[in-house]
Amino acid sequence: MGLEAFSRSAPLTLGVELELQLVNTNDYDLAPYADDMLRLMKKTPLPGSVVPEMTNSMIEISTGICHSCSEVLGQLTPIRDALVKSADKLNIAVLGGGTHPFQQWHERRIYDKPRFRELSELYGYLSKQFTIFGQHVHIGCPDANAALLMLHRMSRYIPHFIALSASSPYVQGQDTAFDSARLNSVFAFPLSGRAPLALTWEDFGAYFDKMTRTGVVRSMKDFYWDIRPKPEFGTIEIRVFDTPLTIERAAALAGYVQSLGAWFLADQPFMPAEDDYLVYTYNRFQACRFGLEAVYVDPAAGGHMPLRQHILATMDEMASHAAAQGASSALHLLRTEVEAGQNDARWLRERQREEQLLAEVCRQAAQRFRGLAL
Repeated sequence: MGLEAFSRSAPLTLGVELELQLVNTNDYDLAPYADDMLRLMKKTPLPGSVVPEMTNSMIEISTGICHSCSEVLGQLTPIRDALVKSADKLNIAVLGGGTHPFQQWHERRIYDKPRFRELSELYGYLSKQFTIFGQHVHIGCPDANAALLMLHRMSRYIPHFIALSASSPYVQGQDTAFDSARLNSVFAFPLSGRAPLALTWEDFGAYFDKMTRTGVVRSMKDFYWDIRPKPEFGTIEIRVFDTPLTIERAAALAGYVQSLGAWFLADQPFMPAEDDYLVYTYNRFQACRFGLEAVYVDPAAGGHMPLRQHILATMDEMASHAAAQGASSALHLLRTEVEAGQNDARWLRERQREEQLLAEVCRQAAQRFRGLAL
């Protein structure tokens, strides 16, 4: 199968997907309620979709095509409210976060769907360890070549995305000392990490053809890259975000992506180069490990600075573009938390320090997902 043509999409449009946790309300461990949730959700007309994920205690919700981050929030809100209502009927709870803090991977069951069964046969136990929860943001691009330029420019900001969304400090009941431990699970897959540097669709097609000839790849779905083109949608898809604890933060992160994209298209601020990737894995590790307290290495100049400082400088740089996209309030929300050194990983640790019980942390996270201030 050759690489499909890149579809047309309106530049800077947004689509957001959130993978969510289903837990019981006895001990707040993951519970196999995906089928029941999907059955109940079918009865409610929604602007987006609700679909199963790899294991049967996960679901994924997604918006339709949105033109602003406020529209993203406007679509996520009724989906969230319907989820909460359905969860109440089932006596379970829904929550965000990149990992469940204390679930045991070997207890998970693969969702009964051909692609998930196929992946389970290929990847073995990694499939069950893939019970992790991310936010994906699609952004519309003017054409295929512009999409590849956008993809590689966005790659410089992967640490920013990770630190702003980090919400997975706990795995198997332990504090990992990472703000985002989720991405360590993704890295285990052989076709993860960065996309190859190709700045024309013709060059990318040649790479794709070589990969398909090896028999390792059959479609774009086989790439687990941090950012990948989605030719059928006319978008690129950013996949490094942990699922935030609230839909408000999820929408704000989409606004951050859209503002960056608007800056790139209007100003063409730099040309991506292979040398950008010399520090890519190091910067990525720093953001996963230390979150907003990470060090950021500028791939062009080689200078070191606090990631938090670079995030704020980026927000200043693209402020006028954010205003044009209606994303100023989204950036303000994120800026306030960056200045306070606050992200969802820190919130989870603070709750655990106070409660000394991860089940209670999950209960409070579920309350937060419902929109209750905690």
